Amino acid sequence: MEVISFVALAAGLIIGLGAFGACIGIGIMGSKYLESAARQPELMNELQTKMFLLAGLIDAAFIIGTGIALWFATANPFLGQLAQLAAK
Repeated sequence: MEVISFVALAAGLIIGLGAFGACIGIGIMGSKYLESAARQPELMNELQTKMFLLAGLIDAAFIIGTGIALWFATANPFLGQLAQLAAK
């Protein structure tokens, strides 16, 4: 069935591109944190707190995308609609 293959492809893209975006985002954020800490070492603790908060939010977005992709891969709601169309 084409629907299953398209869902598998979409799930792979969601997980892969989400991971790629999260890695790029955390890498850029980490480099900017190091630049800021080198310029103003007295703000290092405050900047570190904000950096870890943002790292958690970036990872949360990726984990939510992964959860949705795995949900579509295991409990695909499109197959039920396909079965209803086939029965008609």
